[in-house]
Amino acid sequence: MSRTDDVVNGIRHMILSGELSPGERLPVEKDLAERLGVSRGSLREGVRALSILGVLDTRQGDGTYVTGLDVSRLLAPMGFVVELQGEGQARHVHAIRRLLETEAVRLAASRIPDEAVAEARALLDEAAALLDTAPDEHERIIEIDIAFHRIIASHTGNPVLAGMIEALAGRTVRERLWRSLREAGADRRTHEEHLAIWRALRDRDPDVARVRMANHLLGVEESLLDLGDEAPPVGAAD
Repeated sequence: MSRTDDVVNGIRHMILSGELSPGERLPVEKDLAERLGVSRGSLREGVRALSILGVLDTRQGDGTYVTGLDVSRLLAPMGFVVELQGEGQARHVHAIRRLLETEAVRLAASRIPDEAVAEARALLDEAAALLDTAPDEHERIIEIDIAFHRIIASHTGNPVLAGMIEALAGRTVRERLWRSLREAGADRRTHEEHLAIWRALRDRDPDVARVRMANHLLGVEESLLDLGDEAPPVGAAD
């Protein structure tokens, strides 16, 4: 195990034991390095690694702090791992997304507040207007798609589930864009599927919401299988 790993594990232990709390400042570099039995260089490397993971936040001239340990932030690196997968893995990524989001909509259907239902409907109304007047506005339509799914995830009552769904967004958005550009009527079909999901949310019907979401995401998976080797390289649709 490297000295950098010693730093990561040492600070992790300090957080898990309660010695360091979310929002708390780390001891000064000299003291912490001595405490962990590492050089200052190794300490800095470990701190950088934990900063990338969203565990620490270094503030210029102010020191290093434990972040709020927000689940979405901590899970964000998972999205980077997903991005690095080969194109042949796209349908597997979507299969995981389907499992997560069908459970998310089931949970959300029984607890989503009226104002969130109204917010989701406003997004879908905007999408409908774009499809009628500016069907080439793929980027905005996809932004609405993201926001619609995010509303659902945020009302599951499960921040870990919401964070995992958010972490998959980058890859799934690119595949969604490719689908809309290549398949005639894909945006319109997706909109109708979203409306069906929304109606189940409005009616507070978890079982129907789950089925509607599964049907929606199965369509995306099937389109990826149809595209096969024609799918763009990672980052092509950014």
